[in-house]
This record gives sequence, C-alpha cells and structure tokens, in this order.
Amino acid sequence: MASLRPFHIAFPVNDLTAAREFYGGVLGCPEGRSSEQWIDFDLYGHQIVAHLQPSDGDRTNAHSNPVDGHAVPVPHFGVVLDQSDWEELAERVREAGVSFIIEPYTRFKGEVGEQSTMFFLDAAGNALEFKAFAHLSQLFAK
Repeated sequence: MASLRPFHIAFPVNDLTAAREFYGGVLGCPEGRSSEQWIDFDLYGHQIVAHLQPSDGDRTNAHSNPVDGHAVPVPHFGVVLDQSDWEELAERVREAGVSFIIEPYTRFKGEVGEQSTMFFLDAAGNALEFKAFAHLSQLFAK
C-alpha cells in the first residue's frame, strides 16, 4: 500500500463557536486557518473543515443502516485510530458529557474485521465514528 495521504472533508455546522469548542476542546484537534465562515482542524493528521451553514432543521431523523445489531447513522465520518488512542478518545468524550449514539464496544468480535467502535454527534448534529482494528491489516478484509 502506498503511503497514506491526509484526507480532507468539509462539513456543515450551524455555530462556529460550538464547533471550535467541540473539535478543539473535546476532541483536541489543533486549529488551522479560519475565517468568519469556516475553521480548519487537524483530526489526527487529516484536514477537516467546519463550514458555517444556517440550521436546516432537525437532523436527528438521519438515515441509518443496521450493522452488528446497531443502527449506524448515515452519513458519518471519523478516523481509524490505534487502540490506545481510541480508548483515550472514548474516555475524553465520556468525561466531556457527550452522549454516544453507539457506546464504545467491540464489533465483529472474533471475526475478520474485529474492531472497537463508537459513534457520537458533534454540536451541529454531524455523526462521527472512531474505530480501532484488532489487526489493522484487516481494514479492507472480506
């Protein structure tokens, strides 16, 4: 596999101050460039950009798909971490009082693709998933 390049994603938020508190404060993402309309964050080496967009209503009725007995929200984004970083993040999110959509647990236990996973929402209602594989080599295994 080629050297992994940083990923970029831009996503809507309805309050840049709340985004700054969540991504910078709760998740510990260093802030990059910003304007009155957007903020760059470094999410484990990946560039994510919170763009100000007025609220378009209730996002709690987002679509979900069943995965391992849980309703996984679609869309969502996140990062595959190593196990110790995943555990540290789960504790930081829990201590910040963020509610989990799917509590931290091990999915596909004992199977190909076994992974620790957790889902929660940012302040604007964007779904985030962070995971850690028992064996990173199984990231794309069938």
